[in-house]
Amino acid sequence: MRLNKKYLIPSLLILTLISLIFAYNFLFDNSSKNIKTNLPESKSGFFLGTYVDINLYDNSSEKIFTESFNILEDIESKMSINIDTSEVSNINKNAGTSALKVSPETFFVIRKGLYYSSLSKGHFDISIGSLVKLWGIGSEHAKVPSREEIQKSKNTINYKNILLDEKNQTVKLANKGMIIDLGGIAKGYAADKISAFLKSKQIKSAIINLGGNVYALGSKPNGSTWGIGIQDPFEPRGKHFGIIHVKNKSIVTSGIYERFLEKDGKKYHHILSPFTGYPVETSLVSVTIIADNSIDADGLSTTIFSLGLNDGKKLVESLNGIDAIFVNNKKEVYVTSGLKNNFLITDNYFILNDN
Repeated sequence: MRLNKKYLIPSLLILTLISLIFAYNFLFDNSSKNIKTNLPESKSGFFLGTYVDINLYDNSSEKIFTESFNILEDIESKMSINIDTSEVSNINKNAGTSALKVSPETFFVIRKGLYYSSLSKGHFDISIGSLVKLWGIGSEHAKVPSREEIQKSKNTINYKNILLDEKNQTVKLANKGMIIDLGGIAKGYAADKISAFLKSKQIKSAIINLGGNVYALGSKPNGSTWGIGIQDPFEPRGKHFGIIHVKNKSIVTSGIYERFLEKDGKKYHHILSPFTGYPVETSLVSVTIIADNSIDADGLSTTIFSLGLNDGKKLVESLNGIDAIFVNNKKEVYVTSGLKNNFLITDNYFILNDN
């Protein structure tokens, strides 16, 4: 397949990510004299409702980019609720009536979504689609719904009513009006699929960015770890307040600072509570999850944000290979134990709290 305009959309995200990585490498890395200053081979496109940037630092070719975008297009065609013919859309159309056989990929992501729905005790719930559509935050149809509309939508939300048949690979929504929305986890799955594909092509240094869902593949070309900037939730995209060092890790942030609706002087962010039907109320403004697999980081970022600082931090500490960075509305920063020696605040307006 030849790359078309969909895969070549200019994006501020790619400039942001590259500038954060290279600015840090140049200013702070003691081995900066050995850093290659040439930029990676990069392509960008629009999939799963967000800009996607793939940046390859070795063995890049047009074919690798093409095949990578083919993978993303396939995932989108199966899992997007914005594509009327997708498998997830067909599941939703059959809500309350019949089970639908789906591909192994869609079945896997839904099962993983149910795992995190259960782990969070419903704070993260992939059956929240009707509520997401009702608010429409981030779209031109955004509105503050009436209490009656919210209550009606809440009645359709319950991940326990998503019925899986492992043997036959079918999915059924028990009640009419239910809508699965994999927007909180599908990008993570896509990042993992791309990283696995790149590894199969012997790519050793790459950055994959799906709308801020970042996977740092391998290490930098000089062998050192990637220095990844953590977005300042109080500033426009592109300004970071801290740095972590990683390799073969996913970094995913959920926050209230980009997608929101403002009405009568009040802001309503896009992270909705299945319990209240309204945006989650917490002192947190962002949560960043660091994990080996992007699907885990993606599912956990919303989960942990919704749980709040104390319960969220407790849950992360109970999970192997998972770490988190919390920022509250007072610019206080909390990190889990695995990041105590791997997180540097670069903006003095933020305070690292040791508790």
